[in-house]
Amino acid sequence: MDKRTLIFVISLSLSLFLINTFFEYQNQETRKQWTEQQVVKKRQKIKQLESYIEEKSAKPESLPLIKIYSDANTNTLLNTGISVENNILTLGWSDNLPQTIYANQNGKTEKYELVSQAKGNNTPAIYSKDPSSPLEIGYLADFGQYDLQAITLFPESETQPYSITPAEYTDGHFTLPAEEIYELKSEIAKQGEEPQEIPHENSLILMKTNGKYLPIGAYIEKDKRLLYLKEVPSINTTTVKPSRKKLVNNGEKSPETFYVLENEYQQLVFSSYGGAIAEINLPFQSESNEKSVVKEIQFDREMVKNHPYNAEFPAHPYFTPGNTPEGPFNEHEEGTLGGYYPLIRRDLIETGNRKSVKIPPKYYSLNVVSEYPELAEVEFEVKYFDKNKIVFESTQEHRRITKTYSLDTDIAPYAINLTIKVEGDSRGLWLTSGVPEAELISGSSAPALKYRITRGDTNEVKLIDLPTDTTTITSSTPDWICDSNGFFGIIMDSLSGVDAGYRAEYVSGSTVPTRLIEIDQDHERFPESKFPGYQMLLPLWSKGGTMNFRIFAGPFSTEILKKVDAAYSDSATGYNPDYIACQSFHGWFSFISEPFAKFLMLLMNFFHSITGSWGFSIILLTVALRLMLYPLNAWSTKSMLRTQQMMPKIQAIQNKYKNDPKRAQLEVLNFYREQGVNPLSGLTGGCFPLLIQMPFLIGMFDLLKSSFQLRGAAFVPGWINDLASPDVLFSWNTPIPLIGNEFHLLPILLGMIMFFQPRFMSPLPKDKNEWSEQQRQQRTMGNMMAVMFTWLFYSFPSGLNIYWASSMLLGMLQQWWNKRNITAPAEAVLIDPKKGKSSSRTKKKNTRS
Repeated sequence: MDKRTLIFVISLSLSLFLINTFFEYQNQETRKQWTEQQVVKKRQKIKQLESYIEEKSAKPESLPLIKIYSDANTNTLLNTGISVENNILTLGWSDNLPQTIYANQNGKTEKYELVSQAKGNNTPAIYSKDPSSPLEIGYLADFGQYDLQAITLFPESETQPYSITPAEYTDGHFTLPAEEIYELKSEIAKQGEEPQEIPHENSLILMKTNGKYLPIGAYIEKDKRLLYLKEVPSINTTTVKPSRKKLVNNGEKSPETFYVLENEYQQLVFSSYGGAIAEINLPFQSESNEKSVVKEIQFDREMVKNHPYNAEFPAHPYFTPGNTPEGPFNEHEEGTLGGYYPLIRRDLIETGNRKSVKIPPKYYSLNVVSEYPELAEVEFEVKYFDKNKIVFESTQEHRRITKTYSLDTDIAPYAINLTIKVEGDSRGLWLTSGVPEAELISGSSAPALKYRITRGDTNEVKLIDLPTDTTTITSSTPDWICDSNGFFGIIMDSLSGVDAGYRAEYVSGSTVPTRLIEIDQDHERFPESKFPGYQMLLPLWSKGGTMNFRIFAGPFSTEILKKVDAAYSDSATGYNPDYIACQSFHGWFSFISEPFAKFLMLLMNFFHSITGSWGFSIILLTVALRLMLYPLNAWSTKSMLRTQQMMPKIQAIQNKYKNDPKRAQLEVLNFYREQGVNPLSGLTGGCFPLLIQMPFLIGMFDLLKSSFQLRGAAFVPGWINDLASPDVLFSWNTPIPLIGNEFHLLPILLGMIMFFQPRFMSPLPKDKNEWSEQQRQQRTMGNMMAVMFTWLFYSFPSGLNIYWASSMLLGMLQQWWNKRNITAPAEAVLIDPKKGKSSSRTKKKNTRS
């Protein structure tokens, strides 16, 4: 390197170093400014929180605080507590609490005995004058916002025995602003700005109920959680709920209350908001309830085991009929854990940092909505309530709406009668279907929207394209509309007539989430974005008056829908509601396969009546399908064997004239002509029978994906528990790409069968050097197909895997039988090496059938 070049390199390096140093300095300054800005923002946030705490903190004189002493002379102060009727609630200040304490209340010193204490120091402890007297506690609903008070006790301090700070509770999540201040100051302290403060201690949490403060629980600082008193088994509590308020001029509403009608088929949970149905829960089939056709599946079991807060039915406290239809009604604190399938999406209660979701009432089932959102949340009052009927009434500024629900248990299963009477302005009112819960069919959801329309003497059921927003049709008057998830759905049938049209509405999966998002939520196994919902709406009569509706809300089982159709049919007029048309066959070619699928369903039902097992019915149906198509398969096999026998002669001709392709092609055609064989016969014999079979095969495919009877039907308990879902041999926690967190054995067996099938049906020479290029390609393609089908069928229902594996095994057996009993004429071709021409000699063999 010369001197000039060396100086240039050194100068360039020095320049780059100086530029990098300058920009690094600039970046440090920028980072410093950014850090200072964040500190300023945190200081501002602290000031806002401190101002909030000062404003929201209750005055000591408004709280039921009481001092606790060790003797009747009140000489030694032990602690501070909360006085609640005959009880005192405090936090334990030592491992060995005194059995007796004294407190001065209303100028009188009284004795209290230790009743119970939660495990551990600084946990809730109850002292009582009357041990049989339960501790009154406040009521926190799963949804809503509540202002609370946190009382921190300092038993060792006589100058400041307690501190008061506000707390918040929003949709099941508890927050303490004082803790947030501590965390902000801790973050600032990391910058060397301020010393870190002592964290907040355990606190008693109070809320104001009916004009007085009642305890809720204790905030455990170490775990950053709220310990509810009602969850401590050693503490005897009674919940005091806020009294219901009447709707006042400022629009303040009462808390939402729920009422339940239930029979062997449905649990209907009605809301005071809109007088609508917030939950439609279908009981599972059991020994005590054989009328239900709904079976429990793995999702239901997993919800009960891992997410019990979303597996209670009903989800909220509720009322049932009392001694008289006018009330009072029987109140229940909580529902039953498991035992039901939620037909429509309902409130989702989340834990940790996730936000709970309250379903807006406009997405309740059978709510009356309009362009004014507040109409969906208008309060209704219960006027009549017994075991089969409930009547709601709401008087508004321009109208009065009366809604009467009754159950048709004795007439038809899963049926509801609804009468709506609108007095006053009834323009622009719609009746909602609700949003059905998501169901997985072959690993994905399969919502379907339909309506039936009658023109003259004919009726037609049409499938509605799933909307991306809101689609409103006013040009036709449907007989009924249907909103389903594939296996279950809601049918709304107007019996007295409504305005023309219907509406189909897209509902975001984040606004109205499915319960499936709870399953393996940490890994987003079922993200809410992939499971939107859909709602159907019927217009009410704009002239008002009384309107009658028949509602079906249940499983789309063939047996059930036929029973409902028969119950409401009229032979005199020829009327048939035709609800069975709501069933959908899911698949890309369902428009072709549906009639074949219906025919195959008849056969499968027949086999089920004999075996009592849907798994064996699938296998027998596969056998029947193979037998029905046997002539075509035999023809195809014979044609294939004849072609295989001719292949060595054709290859010999091609090898002889490999340097002259045109001559080789001409000689092969001559050979075909001499043997009396159409050159296209191999293609025709192989493809035409397959084309004939395709509608049956696709029909079988769609049938097994769409049959409600297979949902929850077990074949091999412990392995194949649901023929409508993949089999599960075992599972694990962390999902693996393309596999998930479950091992499905049937698709693996299916792939193995596909791998060995060509080796059994078309064996090749052991020496791979003797393979032709075509045979190599076929073997490679067969291996690729085995891998592809294993992956494709991995998330398919186990019923489909059983069918496909059975079909291939039967195909191999049939191939072996055909080879053994059907022999095509053997053709011997003599090549004359001297003349360079081929001559043929046919040797006929007897054909055995």
